[in-house]
Amino acid sequence: MQILTILFPLSDAAGGLGRHLGVFSCTLLIVGRIIGTGIFSTPSSILGSVGSVGASLMLWVLGFVLSFCGLFIWLEFGTMFPRSGGEKVYLEAVYKKPKYLVTVIFAANAIILGFTAAGCIVFAQNILVAAGHTADRWVTRGIALGVIGFVTILHGLTPRLGVYVMNGLSLFKVVILVFIVITGWAVLSGRTHIPDPHANFRNAFAGSSHSSNDYATATFKVLNAYAGWSNVNYVLNNVKNPVRTLKIAGPLGLSICAVLYLLANVSYFAAATKEEISKSGVTVASLFFHNVFGAKAQKALTVFVALSALGNVITVTFAAARINQELAKEGIPLPFGNRFWASNWPTGKSPLPGLIIHLIPSVIIIIGPPPSVAYPFILDVEGYPQQIINFFIVIGLFWLRWKKPHVPRPFKVWWPIAVFFLAASVFLLVAPFLHPANGVGDTPPLPYYLYCLVGIAIMAFGVLYWAAWRILPGWFGYELVPRKEKLEDGTTVTLFSHRKIE
Repeated sequence: MQILTILFPLSDAAGGLGRHLGVFSCTLLIVGRIIGTGIFSTPSSILGSVGSVGASLMLWVLGFVLSFCGLFIWLEFGTMFPRSGGEKVYLEAVYKKPKYLVTVIFAANAIILGFTAAGCIVFAQNILVAAGHTADRWVTRGIALGVIGFVTILHGLTPRLGVYVMNGLSLFKVVILVFIVITGWAVLSGRTHIPDPHANFRNAFAGSSHSSNDYATATFKVLNAYAGWSNVNYVLNNVKNPVRTLKIAGPLGLSICAVLYLLANVSYFAAATKEEISKSGVTVASLFFHNVFGAKAQKALTVFVALSALGNVITVTFAAARINQELAKEGIPLPFGNRFWASNWPTGKSPLPGLIIHLIPSVIIIIGPPPSVAYPFILDVEGYPQQIINFFIVIGLFWLRWKKPHVPRPFKVWWPIAVFFLAASVFLLVAPFLHPANGVGDTPPLPYYLYCLVGIAIMAFGVLYWAAWRILPGWFGYELVPRKEKLEDGTTVTLFSHRKIE
């Protein structure tokens, strides 16, 4: 704990409900974050990118391996620095100069791309399918806006109820995936009306793409489906015995999801042809239910998929709000002053202002691009900046091992795992710029490389924002003077004021 106390005073972690999350809640926090829209929606897009069932399944295995490599790296950092904020804390511990630069870059990425629009869109589309209505663009948007508004109020005004609902829906999602897996076994046994459930597994690699771009883009979607294994790292201020809990909940939560993901994909491929899955869009689970149980059962079971998407939104929002609060507590300049954004107003127990920061970009994305284009583009554009962050996190791991070899590490990752994760990050940063096999990528009419440029532009905006905050005042003869202030709810916030340089 020595390095943590030096870098991040423990008093800064005060405020809110305190340490109230145990191993059970933290495991479900990971499971609820990982299992959401991805496994029910993206297999069709992944299959469309790589061209074959075998290549698609191999990517899901690769995503599982990469996620475990990342988990072990984050476990080393999280047990060294058991404080809310995740990557923000780890980047600050390594890249201290220029001061606050990595914090502001991370803030730009976390706030601008910290939306849960994809989950809201999938919820809306599945609810409309269940109700027998056409997924009209504005009806879909209206429902999606209602979802994000409800979740904001739930966590902001009734925080304990929000945790109970989050845990309940996480368990529910596991039950749904187990049901899909068991149904898939029944299909493969030949005891259903599916004529040839083994068809997709014969010559499984036939039609595989030979484009690196296709595999990189598909891998982003797989990793997005696995995203959430680091969810507990973002809320460690609220975790009981954080080091022990993180070491148990992380591997347990990811293992549960990985096994269910792989078996669920086998179930999908057993119940539908490759062509049907490729054309199913964001409703591949709905197609599975339709083929196995018929149209009536499809509508009923599609409601379950919608509830899974809702649970994912609730879980993501819970963690994102606390990341936003940590950024505000650091003194990153935000409109209307940092006291408000760093606070637990109005209940004193939950960061409603941090939830509002999360709400704004979610609303913009929901009402902006058409949902059919927005969903795959969102998956891509969220994944690219995260790989940039991952790259610097792993470099930082090796730097700390070299510079501070004697610092206590309750968990220490095997270095070849970190090297493999670093190599994968480099590939995922370079390959998307290579020309895809179909020439247009998976988000036409948008250019195939656009999501990479958008991700880079957001991080570049962070650099400009930092320069305007930290450097520009010096040109006019002012310097920034920090001070700490304790709010009424116990939260400690850093505030900056300008002072004339004498």
